Amino acid sequence: MILIVDDNQNNVYSLKKLLDSKGFPTDTANNGEDALGKALNNDYSLIILDVQMPGMDGFEVAETLAGYSKTKEIPILFLSAVNTDKRFITKGYKSGGIDYVTKPIDTEVLMLKIKTFYRLQENNLAMKKTQQSLELEVEGRKEAQLLMKSEIDHFQLMLEALPQIAFTLDENGLINFVNHKWFDYSDSDLRFPETHADDLNIEEEFQRCRRKGEALELEVRIKHRISDEYRYHLLRMSPVSQNNTVKNWVGTFTDIDDQKRVEREKDEFLSIASHELKTPLTSIKAYLQLAFRKLGQNPENNGKEFVGKALDQVEKLNSLVTDLLDISKIENGKLKINKKQADLEEVVSNTIDTIIQTAGNPNVRIDRNFTNINQHVSFDPVRIEQVLINFLTNAIKYSPENNHVIVSTAIKKNEVRVSVTDFGIGIPEFKLASVFQKFYRVEESSVQFQGMGIGLYICSEIINQHRGTIGVSSQLGEGSTFYFTLPLN
Repeated sequence: MILIVDDNQNNVYSLKKLLDSKGFPTDTANNGEDALGKALNNDYSLIILDVQMPGMDGFEVAETLAGYSKTKEIPILFLSAVNTDKRFITKGYKSGGIDYVTKPIDTEVLMLKIKTFYRLQENNLAMKKTQQSLELEVEGRKEAQLLMKSEIDHFQLMLEALPQIAFTLDENGLINFVNHKWFDYSDSDLRFPETHADDLNIEEEFQRCRRKGEALELEVRIKHRISDEYRYHLLRMSPVSQNNTVKNWVGTFTDIDDQKRVEREKDEFLSIASHELKTPLTSIKAYLQLAFRKLGQNPENNGKEFVGKALDQVEKLNSLVTDLLDISKIENGKLKINKKQADLEEVVSNTIDTIIQTAGNPNVRIDRNFTNINQHVSFDPVRIEQVLINFLTNAIKYSPENNHVIVSTAIKKNEVRVSVTDFGIGIPEFKLASVFQKFYRVEESSVQFQGMGIGLYICSEIINQHRGTIGVSSQLGEGSTFYFTLPLN
């Protein structure tokens, strides 16, 4: 807006009409005092100021405006028909004017000057607003950075206080913080501790999980820098996401060596006991089979039925001993996985047929919901069949009121997924994370359904050795879905 200051109403009227016709918003004042009041209460881009006025003249008004922070930057154009002498023009510039125009006035020249000064002031005001905005943004960012630094410092203090080895990585997977316990096992804050030659490589396993955006949990032996002893640690690395994008990772190594030592002692006992049980069991089974065949030759002898039941119990006991031996092999790193290119679809179909024929329940119905797996997969057919048998027998066993089971296969990205869904008793959500642990059993079913809680643990180890994933989803009272994946490449 342009402020026109003149005590002559005719001059005000003519100039205002000219500016209005050119599209400039205008305001008017009849004397210096009125002009000062309006300038302090409004925002003007230009003031056209008459020099000769009663009371405060134009020079006094200009000098007064220059003394206020709000008005000192407003450009002033002096306009005079009386004070045309050089000394007045000089005084006009000294008092703060940017130009001094004398009458008679060339309206075209005057409009060019007004347009130029108006545009310059508008640009200047816009730049000031932008600068203020930038200053506010810079201040805001400084405050945010200080707050972030404070939060990071607090977080790092917490990591330093942990009894575990703790560290963080950036979005690119590069280590950017370690606590002091890290240096008990590594001489550099940029490299993971040295692992045992028989264990999985930490960096490779992390990059595999990083590509999927999944958390990593791994038991690994790392070497102590002073004692050169390899101690078992549980490594956990979890992604921290913001707006569905992984921003960084937080990891810990928890020492579980003492726990593993106790487990090894228990496993050694189980291994010895299993081997010792295997020999007499084999003999008992052989004698019972012989008795079963001989009793079968005499149709009048009803002892065959009892021998058959005894054989069934021996077979169950033999299966339990076999599972215990598998656990012993797993703990000693001797569980054999003989991978080869094979037809997974054939293994799934044959396993379903075997379960249907041996289920002992004619009402069992196993449906297939599948995508044809038209390429061979590298896996151990015997061990994968063992996993499927475990999934299917559990699905039938824990669905006493519903004998319907669905087996699904699907290919997603670079892996094939096999899942078994039942409509049985289900598993509480807070217990899902524990079902693959050794000897773990869901309490709600432990009385009604017999078992040692080792089948799913063995399954998880078999799938882990195939570099696949295993998992479960369930709703209490509605059923469960157990699944595993195998890499295609």
